[in-house]
Amino acid sequence: MEVSSLPLSATQRGKLISAGYTSLSFLSSVPSSDLSRDLNITIIEAQHILKIASSHISTTTSSSSNSPSLVNGAKNAWDMFAEEESFTRSITTSSSDFDRILGGGIHCKQVTEIGGVPGIGKTQLGIQLAVNAQIPLEFGGLGGKAIYIDTEGSFMVERALQIAKACVEDMSEYSGFLHKDARVGEVKMQPKDILQNIYYFRICSYTEQIALINYLEKFVSEHKDVKVIVVDSITFHFRQDFVDLALRTRVLSATALKLMKLAKNFNLAVVLLNQVTNKYTDGNFQLTLALGDSWSHSCTNRIILYWNGNERYAYIDKSPSLPSASASYSVTSRGIRNSALNCKRIKMM
Repeated sequence: MEVSSLPLSATQRGKLISAGYTSLSFLSSVPSSDLSRDLNITIIEAQHILKIASSHISTTTSSSSNSPSLVNGAKNAWDMFAEEESFTRSITTSSSDFDRILGGGIHCKQVTEIGGVPGIGKTQLGIQLAVNAQIPLEFGGLGGKAIYIDTEGSFMVERALQIAKACVEDMSEYSGFLHKDARVGEVKMQPKDILQNIYYFRICSYTEQIALINYLEKFVSEHKDVKVIVVDSITFHFRQDFVDLALRTRVLSATALKLMKLAKNFNLAVVLLNQVTNKYTDGNFQLTLALGDSWSHSCTNRIILYWNGNERYAYIDKSPSLPSASASYSVTSRGIRNSALNCKRIKMM
């Protein structure tokens, strides 16, 4: 149960959410002294909040104990596998080499973290996925819509229009290559339609970010054709505004759980773009993705983008179903594509 359902004042609920106490489970074991410190309130007020939360937890637990749903909800692994095979779809990156190491693209029902140094193409990839999620079913896409959460102000609508135009041109070209009996029909989607199907949210603080993540379930339930949520970046405000790392870890863990739940329940892909930071290891500073080791376990897949000479590469650093592998890619005027250098090597062979 969410803390937003507690009979508290709006100020108290806002302080709880801002401090990362978004679920009643987080209040079940926290001491009143810690809650008082995290919310900057008196001990008496903290005790009052915990008392109300405790009564709601007890009510929820007693009603759950009378329900057989927990016992009857078990599935066997084969049914789960068949369900995944039937309903799990993927979104192409527009680079066949990139898609190959991903097993077809960015998968729905999963949270994928993509990180790398500035200028490597994270935002470009995020915009590309927001566009490609809208490719119609007859062209092998999902025919959905996209949510783009911009925490850094890096989303450029002009660039999104460029990529949308290229996407429409690619679909028209694909249809033209097919035999006339196998053609999928005229491409009715226009670049304007693609831009209209990207729901854009500009976030300016970590409290806004937390509030939006809490609101997403309601938004997606009202817009069930959403097939991808891109957060660009998950990192920015949490690196700027947080001093208490333990609190930051708790808030981020709650965020990851909510996004995982959204991905599973609504059969959509969640893509979290991340920055890099320096980590001191064995006497040397090394580049690593931001937010620490605890965060690295929060996502289904972790992809690291990096430079190898003048060529961009994507590397699967962590995945429960994909082997570690790398592939080159390019950022072009038309969006993400196969590496131009790689294409030249293939032609020369």
